[in-house]
Amino acid sequence: MKKFFAAALLTAMFLVNTASAAHVNRESIYQVALLQSLALGEFEGSISVKQLKNFGDTGIGTFEGVDGEMIVLDGVVYRANQQCKINVVDDNVTVPFSNVTFFDKDFSVKLNNVADKDALEKILNEQVAKHGRNSFYMVKISGEFALMQVRSELGATKPFNQTLVELLKTQNEVDKENIRGTVVGLYCPDFMVSLNSAGWHFHFVSEDKKFGGHVLGMSVKNGEAQFDKTDNFRMSLPPSKSFQERNFKADLREDIRKAEQDSQR
Repeated sequence: MKKFFAAALLTAMFLVNTASAAHVNRESIYQVALLQSLALGEFEGSISVKQLKNFGDTGIGTFEGVDGEMIVLDGVVYRANQQCKINVVDDNVTVPFSNVTFFDKDFSVKLNNVADKDALEKILNEQVAKHGRNSFYMVKISGEFALMQVRSELGATKPFNQTLVELLKTQNEVDKENIRGTVVGLYCPDFMVSLNSAGWHFHFVSEDKKFGGHVLGMSVKNGEAQFDKTDNFRMSLPPSKSFQERNFKADLREDIRKAEQDSQR
């Protein structure tokens, strides 16, 4: 009988430890919903900020109603509001879309006098090609930026009846020169085009945690790009009826390109 209870205890401990290890998997990109569902207008949050922190300490996303841009850095969840001003977000705020991971640097590259966003992506893509173009990469680019162009937007209110492109007509764009801070970026492989967008997506938060948003353009005076290569992917789907009624057969790539890249100026 004692051997039975001892074996049962060891089994229970193994199951608890295994579940705990799986829960805090540091080598996984965790995604809330689809970028495509956000593009279609699925703005209702399906996970809280507190819950999101269980899956990563670094990442990007947005909040219920697309109420500003999310930057997750060093375990803190920041929001850039429509004025591109930063605040720390309460744990009970909900999230309709996000990508996070626990950041562990795998390699890095120094950056000097990078003229624009296209030039930066070329440098980053060279590293991706070297280390494996069909993996995921979270990047942190810290340093001094000669120019940082960001946007954020005013969130929608219920009932949500806009597409993302329609909502982003409210976006406000702000430029800052000679500013220090950190760009958090996600790279998704080409095969992710039906779940997210392929390539890079960047958000910025200033060193003083007062300014930031979704990056439309930038030039890097000097800094370092740190990469976390990740070969695992997890995704949670919204439990809402509206999500189940969405039609994902349409090609949303142009809508997503507009939402990611277009200026309203």
